[in-house]
Amino acid sequence: MPKTHPSTPSARRRLAAVLAGAIALAGFGAGLACAAPPSQPLDGPLRILVGYAPGGATDRAARIVGDRLAARLGVPVIVENKSGAGGRLAAQQARATPASQNVLMLANPAVMVVAPLVFKDNGYDAERDFVPVSHVNSYDFALAVSPTMPARDLGQLLAWMKAHPQQANFGVPATGSLPHFFALMAGEKAGVPAQVVGYRGSAPLLNDLLGNQVPVAVDTLDTVVAQHEAGKLRILAISGAQRSPFAPGIPTFKEAGLDLAATGWNTFFAPASMPREKVERLAREIHAVMQEPETAARFKDAMMVPVVSTQAQTAQMLKAYRAQWAPVVQQSGYQP
Repeated sequence: MPKTHPSTPSARRRLAAVLAGAIALAGFGAGLACAAPPSQPLDGPLRILVGYAPGGATDRAARIVGDRLAARLGVPVIVENKSGAGGRLAAQQARATPASQNVLMLANPAVMVVAPLVFKDNGYDAERDFVPVSHVNSYDFALAVSPTMPARDLGQLLAWMKAHPQQANFGVPATGSLPHFFALMAGEKAGVPAQVVGYRGSAPLLNDLLGNQVPVAVDTLDTVVAQHEAGKLRILAISGAQRSPFAPGIPTFKEAGLDLAATGWNTFFAPASMPREKVERLAREIHAVMQEPETAARFKDAMMVPVVSTQAQTAQMLKAYRAQWAPVVQQSGYQP
């Protein structure tokens, strides 16, 4: 048979067909190689430490993420409430965790931003002893009053507090928390020397507010909005720069006459002892959980704004937040 030179049209067509087949097979193989492998179980259960009693915003966020994370990791995920010292006991426990254990801490600014600025000995270094993993939600604060409080708006409340200085107490979910400093700033802005009363979590604070044991509370919006809607207490102002989508009928502090604005967050942290590969794995899994519509819906049902954040974005957020709040906390003159 005569040889067909590759330059002839028929040869070129055959060669093109062979090359196309080879490329297709190579692409198929590469696709298999690049496909994300199924999640492999960790080497034991994962514990999520929360520094507050059950029922508060941080506890609820931990349980929302933990439920979905268990399915992805293939191991039990246990939320462990270690309340006390404004969340610092949980941080101390997380810091001391051996590298062989799977432990994350879900913490808010009180533990990772405020406490390092105001307590001389926390028992942990927020930046050295922990690695940021994933920012999962943000939230506003709300100022609420007991059902017997005569004030119907923020102006009336401030007038009442000036007229009754011995009763002018702000209840907050934890001493040294961001609501604590927000209450101090509100009192300073309004010229009201209010006494701040710290509780061991949102649930006991709410119980005392509903029972008229404390006249005013500053806590996360999600904690008090259901009772507000039920008419059992009244929210007079919300801390966001804009009105909350969860309570559009309630004014911001700025709208109510006080030039104040602040938000909080919940972020997962790993102890510095945890191997880097495991930290990165957990960061990816939480990032994936936060992208799920079911997770977003559960956060919104809990009156919290879900956040999808990579580990790098979380670290940058934390850096910026510390730069914003450090001057505020220091200028407050607060001493534990």
